[in-house]
Order: sequence, then structure tokens, then C-alpha cells
Amino acid sequence: MITNRINQSLLVLLTASLGLLGCKKNEPEVCEDDSPQEEPALSVIGFGIMDKLPGIWNGPVDSPTPLGSYPEWIVDFRPISSAQVSAKNELDSLNDIFMSFFVVKHDNAYKMAFRNGGGFAGAERNSYMIIDSLDEAGAESFYRFVDPISGGNRVFTDVTFKDDSLIMHTYTNQYNTLSEPVTHMIWRADLRDNTSAQSAISQFNYPQQEMVRDFSTTFQGLSEAIFYSSSSDPYPQQEQPHLGVSNVTVNVSNPASVDPAKKVLIIITTEPLFDGFVFNPSRLDFRSRYVFVGAESTTGFDFDYMHPGDYYVNAIYDENGDFNFSSGDYMNSSFDIPLTLSSEGTASASVDINFQIP
Repeated sequence: MITNRINQSLLVLLTASLGLLGCKKNEPEVCEDDSPQEEPALSVIGFGIMDKLPGIWNGPVDSPTPLGSYPEWIVDFRPISSAQVSAKNELDSLNDIFMSFFVVKHDNAYKMAFRNGGGFAGAERNSYMIIDSLDEAGAESFYRFVDPISGGNRVFTDVTFKDDSLIMHTYTNQYNTLSEPVTHMIWRADLRDNTSAQSAISQFNYPQQEMVRDFSTTFQGLSEAIFYSSSSDPYPQQEQPHLGVSNVTVNVSNPASVDPAKKVLIIITTEPLFDGFVFNPSRLDFRSRYVFVGAESTTGFDFDYMHPGDYYVNAIYDENGDFNFSSGDYMNSSFDIPLTLSSEGTASASVDINFQIP
């Protein structure tokens, strides 16, 4: 009898204790779980492209546009967050291109998006395309990005990877003046270096399937996903993270008389171009940014939206107009001027062109 009473008392005590730890009927607020809840992993359509993009790519461009074709276009793709990779390039002071691939939410799914645009003859234009189809099953990896409003009838870009090669082929119907899109440009490039991207890859633990922008309602009421000013752009350049600005000032002291019709080529590399006094042409694979500017006696140029890192700066007064290091051209005798840019920082370098190449 005593034993039964003790057992009943223990049972009542145990039941009461469990009641304090558990949920009470009709009082759900009592049993709220305050422990951290792990967010479900995203499943991003086309995310495989993120592993393939980082690095310095170089190859010719074929284009029927007013900018024309040119023998090489160099693009330094690096992560700027855990779920975004970007690159900016300048041709001159009026023409530049900023490209970026990142994760978005659109049409009730997580997908890769492609932002492409910049300054064209001084006018701004930026377009957005979202992945429409892909094929990663064979030796080649294929990704198609289309305008999220008008689809492939307006503009689309095919990106194909095979080993260390890339083909980017963009089509457009030329502002709806054609019945179907035609080639806007084809870029055939090879991967020249991927070491410069490793620091950002480690810093961001790149790539991660994380949403960068929610485009669920961004393009509602629009006829196409092209924007002509930063005020209307849903993801303008100034909101891109991690990038900085490098100002390079060039003074031409030799030749003594400067022809304003000639060009100065400013080259920024991730590795030095010279071993002592010896030029190493293989180091041209490490070109990250470059631009042609007018050959005034003092020229300054801002390389904006530039990846943080350690660089080397050289400049050429292009005497013969071949856009290269050539005998008879002039350049800086203090080779490989160092420049270091921090995240969202500013940096500067000064180059004196004073030496004629033998």
C-alpha cells in the first residue's frame, strides 16, 4: 500500500514536470521553440556556372555593332559576395562594360541572373537576363539567359564552357526593329589565370546558394528589362559590394612633344610584367584592367568597381598605333609600379612615361 502511494506520487510529480517542459493544450505560446532554426538550403537553377566563371579570360570579339570587332577582350571575373561574381572593363573614357552573375528569386524560383551593360558612347545602358535553359550533362556546359519580360524574342545570351574555354554569344532584335534576334557579339575566350580570384573565393566561401536580389516583382509593368539610368536600375553599379576605385595618373615627359591624336595605354596586372629589366610577355596573361586614353601631357583615369587586391601598373605612349609594347614606343622606366586596393577602398598610382623602347 505504501509502495503504491509512493509510485503514484512519483508519477504525479513526473507528469507535472513534463507538463512544465512540454506544450499546454490551447496555449501554443507556452511551447514556442526559441532555438535557432536552420534555413532550408536553396536550390538555384543554373548555379553550376558559378564554379566556372572566376578567373582572367582572354579572347577575340566578333561584333557587327559600332564598337566593332577586336582581337582580344580581357575579363577578370572574381566573387564580390558569396553568391555573385563580376567584372568591369574599359575600352576608353566613353565605353565600358560591367558584367555580373548572381542569384535571384524570380517567378517563384531561385535562378541565376546575368547583368550586362555599362557606358556606350557616354550613354548608360544596363540589361538583365535570367537563366532560361541549361545543359551540364556532357563535355560542354551550356547556359542560356533571356530577358525576363520579353524572353528570347528580344535578347538572349548563350554561355558555353568546355575545359578552359568559354564562348559568350549574345543575340538581339536591335530594339524590336527585327522580327527575330541576330548576333550582337561573340566572345571566344580562354582561361589565362585563376589565382587572382582565390583570395575572394576564400573570403566569401564562394559559391553559396544565397539570394542576392529578389526580382519577384521587379519587372512588373515593364516592356523589357533594360535600364538607361541608375535611378531606375534595380541593381545599379553603386550598390555592388566589395569593389573599390583606383586612380592612375600618367605624365608624359618623353617624348618632349606630345601628339594629342595619339593614345596612352594604361595596363594593370596582377603579376609584374618585368623580371628586373627584362620584359616577360607571358605575364600579359595577368592583365586585369586596361584602358586607352588621350595622350595629353598629364592624364588621370579612375578604374572604378575594381576588385580589391595587389596590382602592378605600366603605361605606354603608343607612338606607332599598334596598341602594344613595340620598339619606338615610350613607357615608364620605373617598371611595375605597385598598387594595392582594399575592399570598397580607394588607391592611387603615378606613372611617368620617360623611356623609349629600343
